[in-house]
This record gives sequence, C-alpha cells and structure tokens, in this order.
Amino acid sequence: MRKLIILLSLILAVITSAQNQRFMYEYKYALDSTAKDKPEVEIMLLDVAAKGSKFYSKDSFESDSLMTSAMEKQLQMGVKELDFSAIKFKGKISYSVEKMYPDYSVNFFTNLSADEYMVQDARKQEWKIFPDKAEISGFKAQKAIGNFAGRKWTAWFTTDLPIQDGPYKFHGLPGLIVKLEDASHTHSFELKGNKKLPDGYEWTSTKEKERFNALVTVNEAKYRKAFKDYLADPMKSEKQMLARGIEIQEIDESGKLIPADKAQKEKEIKRKNDLKKQNNILELDLLK
Repeated sequence: MRKLIILLSLILAVITSAQNQRFMYEYKYALDSTAKDKPEVEIMLLDVAAKGSKFYSKDSFESDSLMTSAMEKQLQMGVKELDFSAIKFKGKISYSVEKMYPDYSVNFFTNLSADEYMVQDARKQEWKIFPDKAEISGFKAQKAIGNFAGRKWTAWFTTDLPIQDGPYKFHGLPGLIVKLEDASHTHSFELKGNKKLPDGYEWTSTKEKERFNALVTVNEAKYRKAFKDYLADPMKSEKQMLARGIEIQEIDESGKLIPADKAQKEKEIKRKNDLKKQNNILELDLLK
C-alpha cells in the first residue's frame, strides 16, 4: 500500500511539472499551394496550466499587448486621433485555440472580417500509434498517424511529458506532441523549447475578455457555413456595420488609423484576391 502511494505521488509530481509550462513551437506553413518552397515561419506558444491550455502566436500576442498599452496611454492623455506608428506590428496568425481539462474540449477563436467567432469543435481525433521511436527536441518520442480537417498527419509524442495535448487543436495521445507534420509537408509544428509560466499566471478564457462586438459562438458545422459565406463576400459584416452608422477604423502599414470606408472597393478586391491564394489552409476541408 505504501509503495502504491509513493508511485501515485511520483506520477502526480511528473504531471504537475508538465503543467504551468510554456511550450514554444516553430510553425512552418504554406497557405498558397504554388509557393510550397517558400513557407512562412511563426513561433507559436502553448501555455499549459491546471485548468487547460492556450495556443497562440507569440508575435501577434506581443503586438496586441503593445497596441493595447499604447491606446490606453493615449486615451489617458486625451488624444483624439490614435497613432500606433511607433509600433512595429509582427505576426500573421491571429487565431488562438483553447482546450479545457480534463475533457480537452476545444474552443477556436478567430475573426471573419469584423466578426469574432468562438468555434466549439467537438470533432474526435483518432490516432494509430506505431512502434517507431526517435529523439526530438531532446525528448524520446514515438510515432502516431491520424486524420484531421482534411489532412493526414504524422505526430511524434513523448511520455516524458504526460499531458495529452499538442499544438493547434491536436490532442489525445499518451504524451505531449513534440512534432507534427501533414502528408503534403506544407504544415508542420516542432517543439523548440519550454519554460515555466510567469509568476502569477492565471488561466482565463479568451471568451471572458472585453470586446466591442458580441462574440459569435457556433459549433464547427455552423462555422463551416459562415466561412463559406465569408469567402463569397469577405466584406459583408463591415458593410452591415457601416450601414448601421458604426464607424470602423483600421491600421495602415505605418500604424496609423484609417476609416474603413476609405477605398472600400479596392480593399474588397484585394481581400478576395488574397483569399483565392489561400488554397492550402491548415483545415483543408473548409474549402470543400
């Protein structure tokens, strides 16, 4: 009995040590299938705490924090026209993913034009584990293969970190996913490091943050329809807001705010052309 208690204590200590950690992944991706040889690279963070995890872009998070701080400072000074030109905006990935423990329920936060969505994704991830072993990022890892969102994925997980989590929406293996790549080799995640979360870190859901417009909460099927509607008319929600007399402001490349009704047609054409080039998004089945 005493040996069992000691063993359970050791297991709990290992699991606890894996929590309250920030795991850094290098994400390589090619949204345009004609540019596979020139992938984009972004550092993504997976924060793991007792309540759950958050997955998001390091650069986008830092840019958002700087902009929020600058906005608050300027408003306190009574500035009427906000100016963010001193901020160098980085990061192309604006979405984030949350998983709530212990059931690993997935919430996906993203924007379609002016609307912010929380997508409750209940799709199951089925994995087949293979005996293949490898050392990845300093961890002993084992191979698994699964299908998700229109792609076949090869994952490598480590039981040295016994949390059933991983980058993006991926989870469900007997340990942390340290490397993940799709069969076309156009989307890959690889663990590059980890450290303890900052002192005082408290896990709170993105759905709790203050926002101007109400968060649109949908399931995966309804989001699929909304995404197709967005591809057909990417300016729809902005047009509706302008029609209601709501002034929308955006930031240009220099960091200065510009009215959204300025050169609307040109912006719509550019956005549609950009979306056409994004024919190799991570969740490929959204385009079918």
